[in-house]
Amino acid sequence: MRAACYPPDGLKPLQIKKISTQHPTESAWDRLVRLVASVWPDDGQVNCIGVAAPGPTDPFQGVLFEAPNIPAWVNVPLASLLQERFGVPVTMGNDANLAALGEWKYGAGKGHHHLVYLTVSTGIGSGIIVDDRLLLGTRGLAAELGHITVLPDGPMCGCGQKGHLEALASGPSIARWVTEQITDGVPSSLSRLTVVTTKLVAEAAKSGDILALQAINRAGTFVGQALADVLHIFNPTIVIIGGGVSQSGELLMDPIRTAMQRHVMNTHYLDNLILTTAALGDDTGLLGALAMVRHQP
Repeated sequence: MRAACYPPDGLKPLQIKKISTQHPTESAWDRLVRLVASVWPDDGQVNCIGVAAPGPTDPFQGVLFEAPNIPAWVNVPLASLLQERFGVPVTMGNDANLAALGEWKYGAGKGHHHLVYLTVSTGIGSGIIVDDRLLLGTRGLAAELGHITVLPDGPMCGCGQKGHLEALASGPSIARWVTEQITDGVPSSLSRLTVVTTKLVAEAAKSGDILALQAINRAGTFVGQALADVLHIFNPTIVIIGGGVSQSGELLMDPIRTAMQRHVMNTHYLDNLILTTAALGDDTGLLGALAMVRHQP
């Protein structure tokens, strides 16, 4: 969990704090309340709380349908609960959607009117800007690009469906594929490890490990394949890749670029298209929530 207090104007937080979501004796709700209270300004003057919620969210009703890392949170009216607790208006959106909004307003997407944002991390989330507006859909559930099917009957996704992009290109899926290959006898510098992590795969790839390079390339290829479909639907001017896996740089971006070129139906979809990494780092979701509160695009 991360929380920040921002001034009425400007992007430099007055305070910013981070705590783990899980705790052996304290509920996630109590931790959230304590975290928000810890960044509350001394003068008590707060205009609004913006929430970037970790899961499928109805931003119109302020309901978090499900939080993957907090099993007890199902259909939680989080906005109204926070408003009741702190006495100020609360607006809420899905964290990946708001990350897209943050990059569009303050980061790599400034000046663009049509934008696709994809975060490749523990899962794969996304957000889409169309004509300077965040795409939400009828219940706020739009733009779940991580759940595009890219390999029918492929590995099981955490959502319970097979072959989704998230099941093939997220951080854990990269580490899992490498582990499977090592188990099958494929040589790698990672074979001496008890547990293979995405970070270790990325480090091995940068050091030239062939299997690790294949793993990052494989993930990037699936991402590029999915993004080619997205280009056909939304025709953006910029695609922004965020999340921890994006820190692999060109090792990930090059196969994404190559796969998009291979799979688009017409090269005009690539005319003047910018493919880049996110600019706002860990603060993307916070700044997206700030943009939502300030501008309501």
